[in-house]
Amino acid sequence: MIVAGFGFRAGATAASLRDALERTGSTPDALATAADKAHHPAFRALVRDLALPVTGLAPEHLRGQPTVTRSTASLTHRATPSLAEAAALAAAGPGARLVGPRAVSADRMATCALATGASP
Repeated sequence: MIVAGFGFRAGATAASLRDALERTGSTPDALATAADKAHHPAFRALVRDLALPVTGLAPEHLRGQPTVTRSTASLTHRATPSLAEAAALAAAGPGARLVGPRAVSADRMATCALATGASP
């Protein structure tokens, strides 16, 4: 199971999210982000296009995940160094591991990270 975790700014578009995903070079089995971002119109558009299951994660599931990159904005607003990496790890379940560091969209509005695990 490969889970794509996303972090993105309020002004991100579906194209921003898709670009970040494409930069990972993989096709996920599921998508994840923070619970409050799961209803963002751009994220919902991506979900519709990909027709994949989605996990919206509460803050307590994101904190403490072992990320490899660090964003000051993410740390300030989400209490995690990388929302994309933390979401991917949390949604992939216990024992999940990151495939690599997050990818950043060309417009710098979205990030995507992949984690492998037993379940979304």
